[in-house]
Amino acid sequence: MIASCDHYNKLLKSTNYELKLSKAKEYYDKGQYIKSSQLYEELIPVVKGTDKAEEVYYYYTWSEYNLGDYILSQYHFKNYTRQFPASIHAEECYFMNAHCYYLTSSNYRLDQTSTKNAIKEFQSFIDTYPESARIDSSNKTIDILRVKLEKKDYEITRQYFKLDDWKATIVATKNFLKDYPSSAYNEEMFLMMINSYYLLAINSIPSKKAERLDGAIENYVKFVDLYPKSSYLSRAESIYTDCKRIKDKLN
Repeated sequence: MIASCDHYNKLLKSTNYELKLSKAKEYYDKGQYIKSSQLYEELIPVVKGTDKAEEVYYYYTWSEYNLGDYILSQYHFKNYTRQFPASIHAEECYFMNAHCYYLTSSNYRLDQTSTKNAIKEFQSFIDTYPESARIDSSNKTIDILRVKLEKKDYEITRQYFKLDDWKATIVATKNFLKDYPSSAYNEEMFLMMINSYYLLAINSIPSKKAERLDGAIENYVKFVDLYPKSSYLSRAESIYTDCKRIKDKLN
């Protein structure tokens, strides 16, 4: 082991770049990615502008990926596609750029910047390589990521309602229905919206009551039309009935 380390240290100090290139690939093929990464990183400026540049940068980036540094490898995969757009590896690296964002995507309760970036990059990949064999995989991953964003937005909306922030709830439910038209949460979103309009109305000054009651009534009508068999229907109808009663008194 000591002899091996000594040999590697001598290799790092060597100016025989052909040997370093050969050994870097040997280490890479053996799965010794720390060593291959160090050698390839040193070789990048040496081979810049030569026919070896693509190969060195490609294996350096994959070495970093295989070491689990997805943030750094994401940067290099994307940078590879910029530096070598005509490379045979360009499509693969474009995909891996998006995949690295996916791997750094957090639990839905945490910041979702990487999730949004992953969706953006996968969509860009699909647009750039519409005939790629990786299209199905990209679309499936986008669906997984969107579910995560959907869950986060759902929990945020519920939190607004629990905090009695009815104005924020109304805005959030409308945005949710627009962003996730096929969501399984949409019936509940409608109920929260109707209820928020109603609660906002009964806690409003007289001049704003009618407008907010109308918001509850109008969205109840939409809700019934879209979900005539919803399990939330009886609760929504109760709110609607009370809205009509209060509005009749205003008139």
